[in-house]
Amino acid sequence: MSRQQLQSPVGSPRLLASAIGVAITAGSAGQMVFAAEKTEAKAQGNTISLDATAIKGEAQEANSYNVEKASSPKYTAPLVDTPRSVTVIAQQVLKDTGALNMQDALRTVPGITFGAGEGGNPQGDRPFIRGFDAQGDTYLDGVRDTGSQSREIFAVESIEVSKGPNSAIGGRGAAGGSINMVSKKAHLGNSLDGGFTWGSDQTQRYTFDGNYQFTDTAAGRLNLMSQESNVAGRDSVDYDRWGIAPSVAFGLGTDTRVNLDYYHLESNDTPDSGIAYSIPVAGSAARTKSNPDKPDDGGDSSNFYGLDGRDFRKGRTDTATIAIEHDLSDALTVKNTLRHGSSMQDYILTQPDDSKGNVNNGSVWRRANTRVSNTDTTTNQTDLFGDVYIAGFKNSFATGIELSHEESKKSSYTVNTDTTPTNAALGPTVCSPALIGAPSNYNCTSLSNPNPSDPWDGTISRNYAGTDTKANTYALYVFDTLELSEQWLVNMGMRYDHFDTQYRTYDAAGATVVNKGVPAKAKDTSEFVTGQFGVVYKPAENGSIYASYATSATPPGNTLGEGQEGNSLSGTPDRSGNQVSSDMEPETTKNYEIGTKWDLLNERLSLTADIFRTEKDNARVQVDTTSYENAGKTRVQGIELSASGKITEKWQVFAGYAYMDSEQVDGGPLGAANDGNELPNTPKNSASLWTTYQVTPKLTVGGGAFYVDDVFGSVANTTMVDDYVRYDAMVAYKLTKNVDLQLNVQNLTDETYYDKAFSTHFANQAAGRTALLSTNFHF
Repeated sequence: MSRQQLQSPVGSPRLLASAIGVAITAGSAGQMVFAAEKTEAKAQGNTISLDATAIKGEAQEANSYNVEKASSPKYTAPLVDTPRSVTVIAQQVLKDTGALNMQDALRTVPGITFGAGEGGNPQGDRPFIRGFDAQGDTYLDGVRDTGSQSREIFAVESIEVSKGPNSAIGGRGAAGGSINMVSKKAHLGNSLDGGFTWGSDQTQRYTFDGNYQFTDTAAGRLNLMSQESNVAGRDSVDYDRWGIAPSVAFGLGTDTRVNLDYYHLESNDTPDSGIAYSIPVAGSAARTKSNPDKPDDGGDSSNFYGLDGRDFRKGRTDTATIAIEHDLSDALTVKNTLRHGSSMQDYILTQPDDSKGNVNNGSVWRRANTRVSNTDTTTNQTDLFGDVYIAGFKNSFATGIELSHEESKKSSYTVNTDTTPTNAALGPTVCSPALIGAPSNYNCTSLSNPNPSDPWDGTISRNYAGTDTKANTYALYVFDTLELSEQWLVNMGMRYDHFDTQYRTYDAAGATVVNKGVPAKAKDTSEFVTGQFGVVYKPAENGSIYASYATSATPPGNTLGEGQEGNSLSGTPDRSGNQVSSDMEPETTKNYEIGTKWDLLNERLSLTADIFRTEKDNARVQVDTTSYENAGKTRVQGIELSASGKITEKWQVFAGYAYMDSEQVDGGPLGAANDGNELPNTPKNSASLWTTYQVTPKLTVGGGAFYVDDVFGSVANTTMVDDYVRYDAMVAYKLTKNVDLQLNVQNLTDETYYDKAFSTHFANQAAGRTALLSTNFHF
């Protein structure tokens, strides 16, 4: 059996873990210093500064859950005066909740769910924000982070979630919002933080975060991570990953600052094949919205339907960034960011497939999904931002230019399986108890008692036929917060995008595939303008009431085929050889929002509330067997509430609630049967509550509850996962000023629930009760 092997610059995660241990025991440094004198002077002058030390200073306290300002200069006002819903998951929230990756962190934000995948990106991050797929709308330090990944947070300072159409700020896509991960950067002062986490299911995680100031204006920082773990309540599933993120900064505290950052992550996992939906026996009546299919684990929630000897998932991410920032004056700054990123995923994943009419017969079809993909992105972004007075009115503005080139290459494996099992009673291509095991070469297994160690002896070979997709972006944007008076602000933003993309499907020899005389290739150029406009009224300095409008555009080929492409490029024949045509127009989304924000208790606690309505008016729909038009319509409307910060000096809270009423309004001629149905991955109700209390100067206790309503997997509303409540708890104790212990118990009641629903075939089961004991060092 042949598999792609990843070459590791560091011999293995275990060697990296040893290096971390040596660094922790050998390192000793003074307390962290977060801001240089120059940065403090700029802050006193009420101007905008985007260097890492200034961003750090935007938080009121180092351990606070409340953050005053987003990191990007495109947000030209503090959050309390920003007329849209923005949630910042601060570093202390990440630490207290025991989050280990982006999906862990985002469970604290209601209105966000995660979707499962079939091909493309079946195991990577696929967040849905307000009911819209946001897989391609994740950013790192304000620059699009393209490619299918499972994102780690060992080198992340905070995570910013902006809800509602956000193309004006982020560019294409962002129909429901966007996610920006703020990385840990070098800063002035010396510090050393490290820790190791041991937990249930053989969890071992080691982290190191060291910063060293080597001149008056230069510093370096290094973040390391190694993790090995199984998954609570799931047979055979395991994670093995390591990462390194060095950062060097020059000119800190001066008018010119240079940051050099690099990020590398490798993973080698046994992927979770999920749980098949319980569908009717072949030939029986289909399920309906009132009686949808649900996951069926055969009576044992730990059942794993994959094959230990066949399944694997490997990933690699590399990102290099050079950022140069210069203060033209006390009120004006220019910044240029040049980044090159590369991500790779390589997998053979068993999908517990229901398409053989098998689940209700007590068997599961082990379908092999495979992919080898590499995505490269080069982006140059130049920003000019600051404050200027025009006709006596203050304008806090940001403007810039973005140029990027993206390329994704996708191929697969050829997995030799018996694809036509036969049963005398049920006919061909059907799994049944009679075919479980050797009769089907173990491609059929038992629903109630699968054996991941079955001696599957099929062959695997690389299939170099695939698809190459390329895209170029040229964009201009401008944002401004105009202060008409102390009580009235106007927030404006506009962006122009020129996005051209093309793809070509080729055979193993590299020649373009031709089907019935039609080459398998297509290209498209989209030009679109998106914007945002909001009016803010401030009845008091610490509060605001706002109304806003924002738009987004999702052009064909938006995600370069990495994942579920809702508005894909057309031009190639369908499976019958018929030419497929499409309008090839961007889908557009608009959002109306009214809300209020208040910073209370001496600005320790932030409260927000909003009412929103998001409409996609020209969703792509199929109008006949060979053509698509941008003629559909969907809608999501609801309310959101949130609270973050300190109720007292000892009591912190991070909480929220979202109600979303979703509907497919018009699915086109072929999708009209689903009109009026709820959108997939859009729960009506979701809520989170996380809180901690400092019992003594050394002892802190905390806990949380997370609720997600029923979620449909498909717009037909024929597949669904049930609602759930998950409870977490934590306790932290400071042994000394330099050493503390923290125990997190996640899913305290060992609830069996599903956190990802695919439209057909299967859903992903979440981890069971997990205990994590961390020992942390701070110098």
